[in-house]
Order: sequence, then structure tokens, then C-alpha cells
Amino acid sequence: MKKYILAIDQGTTSSRTVLFNDKGVNCAVSQRETKQIYPKHGWVEQDAENIYKTQLKTLREVVKTANLNPVQIGAIGITNQRETTVVWHKKTGKPIYNAIVWQDVRTSKWCQKLQKAGKEKIIKEKTGLVLDSYFSATKIKWILDTIPNARTQAKNNELLFGTIDTWLLWKMTKGKIHATDYSNASRTLLFNIHTLNWDEELLDLFDIPKSLLPQVKPSSYHFGDFKFEKINIPITGIAGDQQAALFGQACFKKGDTKNTYGTGCFLLMNTGEKAKPSKNGLLTTIAWGLNHKVYYALEGSVFIGGAAIKWLRDGLQLIKNAAESELFASKVKEESSVYVVPAFAGLGAPFWDMDARGAIFGLTQDTNKNHLIKATLESIAYRSKDLILAMESDSNIKLANLNVDGGASANGFLMQFQADILNTIVKRAKVIESTALGAAYLAGIEIGLWTQEEIISMQEDEVSFYPKMSKSKREQLYKNWLKAVKRSMHWED
Repeated sequence: MKKYILAIDQGTTSSRTVLFNDKGVNCAVSQRETKQIYPKHGWVEQDAENIYKTQLKTLREVVKTANLNPVQIGAIGITNQRETTVVWHKKTGKPIYNAIVWQDVRTSKWCQKLQKAGKEKIIKEKTGLVLDSYFSATKIKWILDTIPNARTQAKNNELLFGTIDTWLLWKMTKGKIHATDYSNASRTLLFNIHTLNWDEELLDLFDIPKSLLPQVKPSSYHFGDFKFEKINIPITGIAGDQQAALFGQACFKKGDTKNTYGTGCFLLMNTGEKAKPSKNGLLTTIAWGLNHKVYYALEGSVFIGGAAIKWLRDGLQLIKNAAESELFASKVKEESSVYVVPAFAGLGAPFWDMDARGAIFGLTQDTNKNHLIKATLESIAYRSKDLILAMESDSNIKLANLNVDGGASANGFLMQFQADILNTIVKRAKVIESTALGAAYLAGIEIGLWTQEEIISMQEDEVSFYPKMSKSKREQLYKNWLKAVKRSMHWED
């Protein structure tokens, strides 16, 4: 019996492989760090060849650790850092430049020129995205414009482009398969999320030959085979990391929402088979393609999530480790009037003020470090509520409960306050490997290992946090939060 799924989880700072059994239980994991390269201020790159090598090593290590016969592996699923861009030569298989990471901002001035030229509206209508250097299109253009002979090679059909999933798939199939899935294609600024095609008008706008682009397939699909120790293992699932986490949390129904509490927070709401345009600065994106249907999501990001806890530790040196933040915050028994607005890099959706800066309000003579720690944790929950209210407004869907994962979701104080300020149940999954699990689920569905109904029945919550706060208190706290946000805005002006 093929009872195991290998999930490849290629992230920004590490390559990981996680082995899941047919119950969705994590049996083994291997992780290796990947290096980031910073050639200039604001430039972020990686060695694409090194990404593949580290990923392959973790795969081999997991199989060895679990003492598996490769025949027992039913399929492989891939999830990846999104938007990161690789361009390579079709014949040699060698990248013509380093992978340009999603964080890279070298093309931001060119994005601003396009905005001034009035191109943002058509881009948003077709892709659901904002015009930003974050996405892949301007990175591809930069490589073609900058690397000697790249434009000529591209026009001669000698080059290929891929996000990290496509690069890994191409390498694992020894150059036979050049493909991606709907979720990753929807993050390039080149894919029309309504027609489900690479868009000719956008390709012209960014001056990118269509021949560079991969085929786009459903997220649960037999993409190709990986030959491992003479055994062909099918690669049957691909999704970008945040969409994979949404799937891993079994957010299959319209309105199901998850929040990943990492360095920042990534909130996604399943909006069903219809793309919902946002009036509040959120992104409309494809969640996944499955069972001959495409499902959409609204996405919003909190720039500073777990990074605020890191600031308490490294910047203010108020705590020795992240776990201490819960301990000290819980010591504040009386109602605190202190608010921290962690706008260290401006404010994103729904405020969108890059000139906002971090601020602390409500200090009195009896304020101590515990109050600051408590207010900092609360700020993560407040910013998440800001986004959820925007999502509810855009989708006309009321949040039923919030599924959470990520490192900071382990903080009980933060999760309880999140439940209180939202007035909804916050459910922390028992399996915190939601991203890898989502890739495994997609791969397993394609080979008939699971159905979506079976996946739902397999879900186990480690703990649920129920709201305890009174309505009047919740409303007053959030009113004060919005007042604090307003006063932190336009600081750089």
C-alpha cells in the first residue's frame, strides 16, 4: 500500500521535506537553511541551484530517517515561497541570473512609473493584484533587460521562466515538465484570473515573450514523475505557500478563513468559485484549482506580526525569548490604556499609509514593561481584525471562526485576545505544519488517497479559544485602537 505522501516545502529561508502518513500525521521532517544574497540595498536574491540541491537533500534525508521503501510513497506535493523568480536556459538548465526573491524592491520605481501612466486599474481588474515589485512580472522584465543577450535568447525561445514550484518541477522531471498551478500563476501579474490564461495585453505591457511561461494546471494534478531510486513517484500537488496553508487548514467552504502568524501575518478567506474584487486594498487571488473548478480567496497581510515580538526581545530587550511575552503580558490584571501601533514599515491594508510610523500611546507614570509587552501582543490581534473587517466587507461573508497557525499562534495570551476582539472562536490546529500538509492533501486527493470530506474528518484542533469579552468593552478597545492608528499616520509627511 502506498500510504505516504512527501511534501516539499520550499520557503524563503529554508528547504524542508515533510513525510505524512495516510492519516495526515507528520512522520518525519528534514530542513536545511538556504542563503539569501543582498547585492545592493533592497535587493534580495538566492542561488536557484542551491535551492534545488538543499531540497533534494532534505527529501533523501526524510526517506532515510523514516526507513521507507520508495515504493510506499504514493505521491509528492510541492509548496513554495511565492513570486520568487527564476529564468533559466532551456538547453543547459542553468539559471541566467540568481533567483530574485519576492522581498526584492529593485523594480519599485518602474512600478511607480506604470502607476503614473494609469496602468494599475487594468492590472488589478485582470489579476486581482496591486502593481508592486513584490510580484514576478517586473522581476522577469528586469532580468531580460539587464542580463546580456537575455532579450535575444528569450525571443529565440531559448529561455524559461518559473516561480520556485516550476523550477523544482522542471529539475525533478529532468526538464520534461515546464508547468505551474493556478495559485502560483495568479501571483505573477501576468495571469488573468477570470479567463485563466496568460494575458496578452499584460505580456505586452511588461514586454515578456509568452514562450517563457509555463503551462498552468490545477493544483491537484499529475504534473509529472520524479525518479527516485529507480521508482517513479508522481508529483500530484502544487500550491503557493499561503494557499497551501489555507488548504491544509481544510478551509474548503466559502467564508473559511485562516491566519498564519509568522514574521508578518497572512490572512486568507475562501470566497468560493467567484473572484471578489476588493474595495479595501486587499488582494484577490486564486486559492486552488480542484475537481475541474477554480476557487478564489481574498488575501491581506499584516507587515509586523511575530516581528513585533522580536522587537520586544532584540530591540527593547524586554524579554529573553518569545515565550516570555505571554508570561509578562498575563501579569497585567487591570485594564491597560496602553496601545502600541507597530507601523515600523508603514501600514498596509486597509489603511495603506507608507508614511505611518510606530508609536506608543496612553503612557502613564505607572506604565511598566508588562504593559508594553501586553500592548504589543494586542497590536497583532488588532491589525488582524482590521483585515478581517475589510474581508467581511468585500465578501459580504461574516467570519464563522478563525483557523490559526504559525509560530506566534503558540502564544495563548495573543490567541485569547484575538478571540475576544473578534468575538469569534479561534481554532489552533493540532498539526501546525499547515503549509506542507496542504501540499500533501492536494497530492493525496489526486491519487485517491483522500477525499475532501475525509480530510475534514481528519482535522484535529489542539485547542479552541472562545471569546469572553463583553460587547461594550470590545467596542471601546477597538475604538481606541483606531484612534491610535489615526494618530500614527502621515508621520513622515
